[in-house]
Amino acid sequence: MLNEFWATASTTYKTLVLSAMGLIAVGIILNIVGNTSQNQGLALASLPVIGLGLALHVTGIVVRGQQIRKGLKK
Repeated sequence: MLNEFWATASTTYKTLVLSAMGLIAVGIILNIVGNTSQNQGLALASLPVIGLGLALHVTGIVVRGQQIRKGLKK
């Protein structure tokens, strides 16, 4: 099931999902580094990066939902 889902997904969806995962991972790493080194600026700077990753993830869900709806109408 998962292989079919990913195989039928568009390039736009795949790009959004992988970008979102990358941004969230970078944000989490920045947050951990900022908090362990007591660098509040770095810790706070990581939050918009995580937020952008979450926004891209939601956009990917919307794109995939639209593609599925179009496929069901056919």
